[in-house]
Amino acid sequence: MNINILYGMLFFALGHLGAFLQLNGQFKWDWFAKNEWVIAACGFILSFFYIWGTKYTVAGTEGLLWPARFIGFGIGIVVYALMVSWLFGEGFSTKTIVSIAISACLIAIQVLWK
Repeated sequence: MNINILYGMLFFALGHLGAFLQLNGQFKWDWFAKNEWVIAACGFILSFFYIWGTKYTVAGTEGLLWPARFIGFGIGIVVYALMVSWLFGEGFSTKTIVSIAISACLIAIQVLWK
């Protein structure tokens, strides 16, 4: 696998992780709920992870934009499912497991299909 795609996937994962905490931290920690402006300002920093994720993934797919979008989307579904399960105890229903499997297939198709 191309190193640029790996970097892109890492940056997308970090962006999605940060966005998950930014949006859902208010339901877990009082500090997040009371400091909306600080949390919203962190969106500036999170933007760079998405920019870099797109930059490296497009570079790793020879300039194609669609694979970057699908890879970023698939990574987001996986990160969201893992974080909801870990932080909020919402287990994996059959529907969630199928959705994660579809996301993994989507990522694999974009990365491995030549």
